[in-house]
Amino acid sequence: MSADVVDLRDFYATPLGRTAREAIRGRLREIWPDLSGMRVAGIGYAPPYLRGFAGEAERVMALMPAGQGVMRWPPDGPNLAALVDEAALPLPDASVDRILVVHALEHAEQLRPLLREVWRVLSGPGRAVFVVPNRRGIWARVDSTPFGHGQPYSGGQLSRLLRDNLFTPTLRAPALFAPPFASRPLLSSARAWERVGRRWFERFAGVVLVEASKTLYVPGAARRRPLLAPARPALAGTWRRDAAPGGGDG
Repeated sequence: MSADVVDLRDFYATPLGRTAREAIRGRLREIWPDLSGMRVAGIGYAPPYLRGFAGEAERVMALMPAGQGVMRWPPDGPNLAALVDEAALPLPDASVDRILVVHALEHAEQLRPLLREVWRVLSGPGRAVFVVPNRRGIWARVDSTPFGHGQPYSGGQLSRLLRDNLFTPTLRAPALFAPPFASRPLLSSARAWERVGRRWFERFAGVVLVEASKTLYVPGAARRRPLLAPARPALAGTWRRDAAPGGGDG
């Protein structure tokens, strides 16, 4: 079941939510440093992370699954958000250069159809980043944040899931090492937590980001030429290729 859009909005308005946003957005910026002229789509609840791309990319859109709900975004300009069916995105094939999937996979009611739709709308040279709660991290065990709900994944599990659905993982990046508690000393030291965690405790990050490209060729899936078995000699008479189905010469 999807997280509610109002709960997600309210979480990101809190000091803890802003800390999570900055940690994840910083990691995302390292992966995608320049999106000039690109078409970008966020699937799930992506507005906290899309805002930085709005003045840079050619087009930015937030696609929110029906089970989650939708709200206007951005609040101070033309609306760029839409309520969508996660198994039937309202976009043409290969129409998006970058896709950010956040607060989506762990709540997806139709996981594989959603991944097929991401594959379909992503352009050939495009890239998608999937953000999920890390099953080894403490954030997945505290249900006072959105990352404590739904199905968490390890980096290896997410990579295998993507490979099984015609994606090629190209990069794995952990983020969000500060503990998920609204303590002022902890929040003020969040950047230090990120530096130390990335150096020594990558397995225990709060979230895992995996960037992937489309797999356009599947080894072993090429169409094979049919093999013709040699004809077996008839038990009586001579077998002819133009014989009639009933056994006569037609």
